[in-house]
Amino acid sequence: MSAPPILPLRVSGLGFRAGGAAILAEVSLTIAAGPPMLILGPNGAGKSVLLRLLHGLLAPSTGHIAWAATGAQAAQAMVFQRPVLLRRSVAANLRYPLTLRGLPRAEQARRVAEALALVGLEGLAERPARALSGGEQQLLALARAAACRPQVLFLDEPCASLDPAATRRVEEIIGAIAARGCKIVMTTHDLAQARRLAGEIVLLHRGRVMEAGPAATLLATPRTPEAAAYLRGELLC
Repeated sequence: MSAPPILPLRVSGLGFRAGGAAILAEVSLTIAAGPPMLILGPNGAGKSVLLRLLHGLLAPSTGHIAWAATGAQAAQAMVFQRPVLLRRSVAANLRYPLTLRGLPRAEQARRVAEALALVGLEGLAERPARALSGGEQQLLALARAAACRPQVLFLDEPCASLDPAATRRVEEIIGAIAARGCKIVMTTHDLAQARRLAGEIVLLHRGRVMEAGPAATLLATPRTPEAAAYLRGELLC
């Protein structure tokens, strides 16, 4: 039996403080099923903190995060800018979360093979994961998340440390995962990448939402002076 839909995710008045400083304040938004949502903003805007709050790695100081169904934690996944990999083989890294979910061995094997094919790492299944290149490690992290078949996948600047060729490959995989019906929620500092991937955009500045909406509209005709300045490359912090 499939899990009930966990979207929409409704965020209301979300705030987060650390060391006495406000990192996020009064963030409200709704994340619904559909095309990828990209979270943009200058360095220090609070993008990564917002993603960690949504994923449940941090507890909000104020406000509410409400999923549409219980059990949302098991129906979502997150990939970080620097992949967190086990000191095991590529295949063992893929099997690990499936074992934790109690999947039968045959289903694990099927999903591992499917995930390796998705990212093109079939020939590296028995190689130590930490011996892979940076781009291959990020592909493995994406494959591991995809193997769990999440309804929502959070990506924290997954291409920030990659060269252009590896970035293109990661973007292709993100597109393939999204095409399967998984909601992608991704942070990036790269406007060109946002134009390539986003169906929706959320612009953050100093911990607050500057503007949010359909990517084509927001990128073409931003409503606020701050958003327009950011899109011109003039709002750096």
